Amino acid sequence: MKIFWTKEALLCLKEIEEYISRDNSIIAIEFVDKLISLAETLLDSPEKGRIVPELSLENIRELLHKNYRIVYLIKKNSVEILTVFEGHQLLKKEEIVKSKN
Repeated sequence: MKIFWTKEALLCLKEIEEYISRDNSIIAIEFVDKLISLAETLLDSPEKGRIVPELSLENIRELLHKNYRIVYLIKKNSVEILTVFEGHQLLKKEEIVKSKN
């Protein structure tokens, strides 16, 4: 099993880090590192996250950390991190389609 990050997801991590860095750059780096570490736990158990409520698809799931959502796609031999965003927002289906391209 391998983990791949889409360009969209990596851009989201960068934006999260930049936003938190306005207050504290060390905390920002630690927070993004925690999100990445959490995603890496999917290597052993990719189905551990919940099914994304907005989509109700078995292979698109999410992990929650504080107020952030890590949305991912389970494939046969890999997990693809599609996006990371604040939990108070709803997932937009366009973001998933955009991530797959």
